[in-house]
Amino acid sequence: MSVLTEYFDGPQGRRIAYRHIPGNGPALVFLPGYMSDMAGSKATALIDWARETGRECLLLDYSGCGQSDGAFADGTLSRWRDEVVALVEDRIAGDVILIGSSMGGWLMLLVAEALGDRIAGLVGIAAAPDFTEWGLDADQKAQLERGETVFEDNPYGPDPTPTHPGFYRDAQALCRLDGAIALDSPVRLIHGQRDADVPWEIALRLANRLRSDDIQVTLVKDGDHRLSRPQDIALLLRVIGDLAAPSPS
Repeated sequence: MSVLTEYFDGPQGRRIAYRHIPGNGPALVFLPGYMSDMAGSKATALIDWARETGRECLLLDYSGCGQSDGAFADGTLSRWRDEVVALVEDRIAGDVILIGSSMGGWLMLLVAEALGDRIAGLVGIAAAPDFTEWGLDADQKAQLERGETVFEDNPYGPDPTPTHPGFYRDAQALCRLDGAIALDSPVRLIHGQRDADVPWEIALRLANRLRSDDIQVTLVKDGDHRLSRPQDIALLLRVIGDLAAPSPS
């Protein structure tokens, strides 16, 4: 039986689609990637596993994505961060584990900074912090600074992938890899070494910048960016299960 989609009146009245199941904590909160939503294979596998194991889980679509209101062109990291924080504060009473895929791994850091002591752990899947810095060339950055949208080939669909000037301007103020990231919760980073979109070395840079001493990086030698094969999802669920397990007394 599928989990029903509900709607939350988020910041500035934006209607945010989400799916939530109650259960044991810490709650698992999945943050999708750029132009992705909660219907993806990893999000679906997570909420199915959470239901089977009796864990609380929350999925959502950012504004302008999936079933949520708004235009994607208006989306920014700070807007989506505020939506996630508002939804978590409204729907979840206890601690949370944030699970961020690709861009969601960047957003995961920003949400964790906002939620503070409520963070029980972070799991990044091909996490892509600061991708507006290392993922765009000088000509593309100049185009965005002129207020023009950049379009790139999309290996996952027929339409090109846009980067809008508003997203770029907002993101530049939220880069995190150039300094220490003051987060102390346990962190698990999973990255495919055949990732054509986000270099696997980004996982090592992120691990180095995070203040936490409890960090583990798992490299999947034949893994691509999506890490959506059955064995990739099985690995993800094992990592989350170990992180969410209560500490031995």
